[in-house]
Amino acid sequence: MPLPSHQSHANSTTQTTYAASQRVRPETGDLTEPRQQQGAEPSEADLIQRAKLGDAEAFQALYDKHKRRVYSLCLRMTANTAEAEDLAQEAFLQLYRKIATFRGESAFSTWLHRLSVNVVLMHLRKKSLPSVSLEEMTQGGEEESPKKDFGADDVALTGSIDRMQLQRAVESLPPGYRMIFVLHDIEGYEHNEIAKIAGCSIGNSKSQLHKARMKLRDLLKMNRAEKAGKSRVG
Repeated sequence: MPLPSHQSHANSTTQTTYAASQRVRPETGDLTEPRQQQGAEPSEADLIQRAKLGDAEAFQALYDKHKRRVYSLCLRMTANTAEAEDLAQEAFLQLYRKIATFRGESAFSTWLHRLSVNVVLMHLRKKSLPSVSLEEMTQGGEEESPKKDFGADDVALTGSIDRMQLQRAVESLPPGYRMIFVLHDIEGYEHNEIAKIAGCSIGNSKSQLHKARMKLRDLLKMNRAEKAGKSRVG
């Protein structure tokens, strides 16, 4: 016997509502899974966890994300493009071996940055590149060091200086000076941090930075004098 029209309509509405509720239940996954698959790229935290488990694609994604900064750091510290490329590759090899030890106590970029710095420092030590010993101390020792704060900003190096001119001057610094200058004034490390990663004293780090800045001032003055001479001749 057919149902009255109003009862038939009510049953139809109930069935439609039930079917819809079944489709949107979280446990069915019918709507949520496609949305996740088509969503944004995985987070860095996800990539790190996958890379720890040996996921090659996740590691490649981390490499693509950080390779430019790692190479830039290596280039600033070595002033040699070929060495910078080799050291950047070595840094990522070290990352591949050590990523399982990353505990998230600092940002991943900071952790990778320190790992890369250590790779460069090991390279410099093996080649005996620093022409200024990291063990060299200021005259009279730390207790009798000059009152000037070597770690303070050098006003003479601030202001509008041609970026390429400054870059060339930094590359011209002796490796020992350049390393400390890059770590402190470019990468933002504190002297106590530099002392730990470079294996020197805090006083030595301050002394090297002061001498690096003085050397830079001389190089920049020479460059300006050369430019002025060429303009007069022209």
